[in-house]
Amino acid sequence: MNIRQEKITALYERLSRDDAVDGDSNSIINQKRMLEDYAAQKGFTNCVHYTDDGFSGGTFERPSWKRMLEDIEDGKVGIVLSKDMSRIGRDYLQTGFYTEVLFRERGVRFIAISNGVDSADAGSSEFAPFLNIMNEWYLRDCSRKQKAAYQARGKAGKRFTNNVIYGYLKDPDDKHHWIVDEEAAAVVRRIYALCINGYGPVQTAKILRDDKVERPSVYMARKGLGTLKNSTDMSRPYDWASSTVMEILAKQEYLGHTVNARSYKESYKGNQMIQRPKEEWIIIKNTHEAIVDQETWDLVQKLRKTPKRVDTNGVANPLTGLLFCADCGAKMYNHKAGANGKRDPTTGLRTADSYDCSTYKLSMNHVEKQCCSHHINTLALRALILDAIRTVSTYAITNREEFIQRVQKASEAQQKENARELERQFRKAEKRHAELDVLIRKLYESYALEKLSEKRFEMLLSAYEQEQETLASDMERYRAELDKVQSDTARVEQFLALAQKYTDFSELTTPMINEFIDKILVHAPDRSSGERVQEVEIFLKFIGKFDVPMPEPTPEELAEQERQRAIRVQKHEYERQRYARLKAKQEAAKATAAKETQTA
Repeated sequence: MNIRQEKITALYERLSRDDAVDGDSNSIINQKRMLEDYAAQKGFTNCVHYTDDGFSGGTFERPSWKRMLEDIEDGKVGIVLSKDMSRIGRDYLQTGFYTEVLFRERGVRFIAISNGVDSADAGSSEFAPFLNIMNEWYLRDCSRKQKAAYQARGKAGKRFTNNVIYGYLKDPDDKHHWIVDEEAAAVVRRIYALCINGYGPVQTAKILRDDKVERPSVYMARKGLGTLKNSTDMSRPYDWASSTVMEILAKQEYLGHTVNARSYKESYKGNQMIQRPKEEWIIIKNTHEAIVDQETWDLVQKLRKTPKRVDTNGVANPLTGLLFCADCGAKMYNHKAGANGKRDPTTGLRTADSYDCSTYKLSMNHVEKQCCSHHINTLALRALILDAIRTVSTYAITNREEFIQRVQKASEAQQKENARELERQFRKAEKRHAELDVLIRKLYESYALEKLSEKRFEMLLSAYEQEQETLASDMERYRAELDKVQSDTARVEQFLALAQKYTDFSELTTPMINEFIDKILVHAPDRSSGERVQEVEIFLKFIGKFDVPMPEPTPEELAEQERQRAIRVQKHEYERQRYARLKAKQEAAKATAAKETQTA
């Protein structure tokens, strides 16, 4: 091959972090010295170095490599020298394309010194494809080892990332340990409090913007933290996005836990990250100080699952997602009763605001209706809830020991039944787990004695190990549920702490609803007594449904109840007669109109 000496002799060097582990032989300095000596020995002139330091051979997105390709496309390069084939790349398909196709098409001679490959010698190039395959196998093996190392590191409680999240700082004495950044942590706690107060992510973001709170990326860039500290747009410091709020509300790190393996790369050749299912995350608990307690976290996650529509005044009904039909179990639909309806001055809700069974409402246009309305007025319901919270909390605080005993007695029977069932399921799972250990040992024996093919062995082993992992997860869940069933006293104490947190029960607030109410069952109205009577079951957090012992009513109280009942009957009769008169008036108007039509 005739070499045009005025063209560049490209000396290409590459070193990745993995290659650096092998020692000095692959260092950039040694590569340059080897290539320069070889070029001088062969009489190659016009040498230019193209160096990529710190770039993997699995990617061709390297600056100097791309610059060399541009020079090749422009016809400036006559020869490409490299230490060996792996310096060009470790993806055998792409490496083969460049060395076997592109370089040849552009008239470029390629030489890999250590491998004895020279495109001017057809015989030396026969082994190049095999070298490329071995280089890719090396890359694949490194990727597999790296994944295994990450998994081991994650399970040992070490984080996959070296970057801290908003709300934390690296401990000066231990870079792997996080400490609370109180300035940012105060904002995180405020975001959680706003969620409990009934504000959605969009509303929360607006509040933070209006209060000129720096968004996380700007705050961290100002402190020299994070990966985006040099590329963050500092001209919009307060532009909070609702997605940022949602991300903060979802991070388990604020509970003091380390969360690893949220995502993965499907192939070592690509860079696209794929999100893992939550059940596959590696979570190591209590690795650093928590910013948010478990009760707050659980409450916020529950609230986030139920989207709440806001009306024209920006008010969302906090009861949405807590009300259920007592007969069919479906959620209750909220109806705001028109834009011009009157509003209650205290709550801001329309006086006609109400809830109905969703099953009934969805089947209204069907031939066969399902369930029934279960209609209940929201303001009346809020009065019942406030009374229940106030009554139970007052009783719990003033009769502490009696309250604890009553809660324990009420749940004792259900506890025993739940505990028996959980114990039965736990023992069953434990027995099967032990049986699988025996089966796996026998499987290895059969494989060792060549009674079982390798393919069959791997298939059965994989199935057994997968079943064992599922059983281990189930056993852990059963044990956790058993511990929960057996912790009545702790749950009662949690309710008492919650009750003592509030000193004013004169008004029902959104935080009170979110913190006290677990669920509400609304029964169908009963009119058998001549009055509309509707049962509502209110289940409180930690203690469930609790009926406060009430003393027998006094004669005066009975008389007042009778007076109130008489007023309701009288009001009902008045409304019935008014409706009858209105109906008669409408019928008379129709008859008159019909008569006039006939006369005409």
